[in-house]
Amino acid sequence: MARNPQRRTLLADAGLTVLAAAGARGLTHRAVDAEAGVPTGTTSNYFPSRAALLAGLAERIFDRIAPDPAVLADLGRREPSLALTTDYLRDIVARTTREPDLTRALIELRLEAARRPELRAALGDVLRRGYADDVAFHVAAGLPGGAFEVALLHYAVDGLLLDLLTTSIDAGFDPDQVVSALVSRLVGAAPD
Repeated sequence: MARNPQRRTLLADAGLTVLAAAGARGLTHRAVDAEAGVPTGTTSNYFPSRAALLAGLAERIFDRIAPDPAVLADLGRREPSLALTTDYLRDIVARTTREPDLTRALIELRLEAARRPELRAALGDVLRRGYADDVAFHVAAGLPGGAFEVALLHYAVDGLLLDLLTTSIDAGFDPDQVVSALVSRLVGAAPD
């Protein structure tokens, strides 16, 4: 297997672009090669199977949409409050909508994981790590509620993102207003 980390990253990024544009059916080694502008067969040198390619994309997508450590540090220095929780969620929504194709690729990966046990394991590990990081921030910041409220926020924000980045119900509500309401209703009502 090839061992050039920069090339592997280039190919994973190209794979995410293909996945977002063409869906899981359009994700082939050849399509990734074309998107990356590399010779045919390069992707299969780095990701020898479709399962390896999908697992590589699952790992790479979270590198791309990971929180900025400086933003987390700034948020972490603030006093615990619902406003802090709201700003933390606003950052998540901003990061995941800034490059909508990345979040569309994540949605595609999650759908594909429902059909592929090997991807379900790899993507599940990555998703659980992100959730654990969110719970750790929530607890370290002294925010109200705990793991359950963070899970509720994940479920709600995932629905918001699905609506913002796919075919929408067009309810006409401002996403920022929705985030504020989610926090006040899901976390503000949490038992202490």
